[in-house]
Amino acid sequence: MNKTIERKSMYDTVMQQFNKTADAINLDPEIRKILEVTTNEIVVHFPVKLDTGKIKIFTGYRVQHSNVLGPYKGGLRYHPSLDIEDAKALAMWMTWKTSLAGLPYGGAKGGIQCDPRDYSLSELERISRRFTYALGDNIGPEYDIPAPDVNTNEQTMAWIADTYMSTKPTAERSRNKHVVTGKPIGSGGLEGRDRSTGYGVFLNIKLWYKSQNETLEGKTFIVQGFGNVGYWASHFLKNEGAILIAVQDAHATLYDKNGIDVESLHQHSKPRKGSIQGFEGAIEILPEEFFGIECNIVIPAAMGNQITSENAHKIKAELVAEGANGPTDFDGEAILLENNIVIIPDILCNSGGVIGSYFEWLQNRNGEIWHQEEVMVKLEKKMTEVFHKVEAIAKEGKVDWRTAAYILAITRIETTFKQRGIFP
Repeated sequence: MNKTIERKSMYDTVMQQFNKTADAINLDPEIRKILEVTTNEIVVHFPVKLDTGKIKIFTGYRVQHSNVLGPYKGGLRYHPSLDIEDAKALAMWMTWKTSLAGLPYGGAKGGIQCDPRDYSLSELERISRRFTYALGDNIGPEYDIPAPDVNTNEQTMAWIADTYMSTKPTAERSRNKHVVTGKPIGSGGLEGRDRSTGYGVFLNIKLWYKSQNETLEGKTFIVQGFGNVGYWASHFLKNEGAILIAVQDAHATLYDKNGIDVESLHQHSKPRKGSIQGFEGAIEILPEEFFGIECNIVIPAAMGNQITSENAHKIKAELVAEGANGPTDFDGEAILLENNIVIIPDILCNSGGVIGSYFEWLQNRNGEIWHQEEVMVKLEKKMTEVFHKVEAIAKEGKVDWRTAAYILAITRIETTFKQRGIFP
C-alpha cells in the first residue's frame, strides 16, 4: 500500500521555523504567546459587475500579524489558491522580514482569491477598486501599507491608491498617496522599485560568493518563476558573468546547458502574461527534472512550498537563494542542510522589495523625488549591512543562515516588547 505524503501548508512551515528559533534563543514565553498569533484577520466578500453584466462575488483577505515596530506592511496577491492560512503565514514572514531589515514596519499580507488571467483589464480594475473600498480603513498610510505581490503590479497599486484617496476629503487626498507602495512613477512611485526585489536576490548571491573569495563569473543558475523577481535577478546575475541554464514556470520548463538568453526570454514572456512557453532559445523538459539539474545556484522565485522532502534530495547546487516567500518547507530544508547546501532565506534574500517600498513611502511622506542611482546606492548599502549581520550570527553561533536571520529579527522584536511593555 502506497503511503501518501501529506503536503504541509506554508503556515505549518512558518510556525516550525518560528518555534525552532524561539527555542534556540529562549524567547520570553509571554512574548512567544503574542508572536505566535496574528493581531487581525480580515475577510471581505464583495460584488463586482463583470463585462458580461453578471455579478460575481469575490473573497479578499488582509491579515495583520504585528505592528510593534511600526505600521503593518506587506503585499497583496491575486491567486486562486490564496486562503486565510496562506495569508497568516505570509504576514508572519513579513514581520520577520521588516524586523531583519531594521525597518519601522510590522508585517501583513493579503489579496484576493482569483486567477487574474480569467478577467479583462477593466474587470481587474473594478475588482481592485471594490476590494480597496471593502477594506476601508483597515489599510492606511500610517496603519497598513500594501504593495504588489504575486499577480499584482504597479497598475494594481495605482488603482488602490486612487480609490483610497477618493474616499478622503479633497484637501487630504495628496497626504494619503503613501497608502500603498510599488506605484507607477507618475503616481508617486519610486525609480528602481521595479527591480529592487530581484536586485536584492542578486546582491545576496554576489555577497555570499564574495565571502567564499569567489566571483559570479561562469557560475550556472536555474530560476523557478520568471516574473518580476526571476527576471531582474537573472538580469543582474548575467551582467556579472553568471549563466542561466534553466527556467521553470506554471506552463513550461526550459533548459539549455550552454545558457539561455535572459533578455530574449523576457521579451518573449512579456506579451504572454509572463509565460515562458513556446520560447525557441531552449529545449522544453519535464517539470520534475527541473530541481535535478546540475548547477551552482537554485533560485526559487515563484510560489511557496516548492522545495519539499519529495524533491530536495535532487538538488545538486551549492546555494539556494530564496526569491519567493516560503519556497522551502521545513522537511525540504533539513535535507538541503544535511547535503551541505547553503540557503539564503527569503526574509533576507528577497527583502530588497520591502526596503524599496520603505524608500517610496518616505519619498511620498516627505514630498521628495529620489532618482534611481540614489535609490540603488541606498538599497545596496542597506542590504549589504544586513547580510553581514546575518553572516556574523551564522558564523558565531554555528547555525544555518535562516536560523541566524530569524535570531536577529525576533530578538529585535523581543527587545522592543520588553522596552515598551504591554498596554494597559
